[in-house]
Amino acid sequence: MRVATFNLHAGVDGWGRPTGALEHAASLNADILICPETWRGDDGVDFFADLQSRLAMTGIFVPLARAERVTTGRAGATWQPRLAHFTGEHGLYFTEHRSLSPAQLARRATSRSVEQGDWGLSLLTRYPIITIRAHALGRLPRERVRRTLIAADLDVNGRTITVLAIHGAHLSHGSFRQYRLVRTIADAIDPSRPVLLVGDFNSWRPPLRLFLPGWRTLARARTWPAHRPHSQIDHILGRGPWRTSASCASDGGSDHLALSADIELP
Repeated sequence: MRVATFNLHAGVDGWGRPTGALEHAASLNADILICPETWRGDDGVDFFADLQSRLAMTGIFVPLARAERVTTGRAGATWQPRLAHFTGEHGLYFTEHRSLSPAQLARRATSRSVEQGDWGLSLLTRYPIITIRAHALGRLPRERVRRTLIAADLDVNGRTITVLAIHGAHLSHGSFRQYRLVRTIADAIDPSRPVLLVGDFNSWRPPLRLFLPGWRTLARARTWPAHRPHSQIDHILGRGPWRTSASCASDGGSDHLALSADIELP
């Protein structure tokens, strides 16, 4: 099977210019596809429905924040403003839990197109779904969005596996608290069942080994930032007798590279 995770950043860059992230996600040809930052707009622009229809997949989308998306941004050659991590970007605005700064309000007011919609996490698969559910991980004080863990039991040629999908908070925001919940949920799964834990963890592998012991890395590649990747913060982790035949990262226009792996069970 091919497993892939790709942070779509709602299909725009940090300036609010459309990217090819949705097209790239579809091109990955995955059997199990995890997409953090999926966009479902109130105006009918629906990444989740598009991927479902185009790839003949089923799954679940969990909204994690109401947001505003700009698609008419203009800027230079960089993917986002140089100080976006400190002053905010120009492509996505989150107002559900925190007010925008005066500078953000001024920038948004100059945008020609601001779309309202839901920003969240999606899991899609070609395999029959036995059960699927979302476990709330809460919202950390420094975060503008909620977090969740999607758990899906899938029938793979008569064998049940569990796939856990995540978009974790940043380490600097206290994500270790949420990973404690993830560990509790994962530990309750039948230990004889093969399990995958996939997504954008916003964390390097060494801290995750402390937070989530007992998981093996099934795909190794630098995924962030996409223009000059120096770190792997997107992961495909496995518990059970998984074997990897190939894995790679690919550029699809987002701030993360897409990560995919061809894996099998003996």
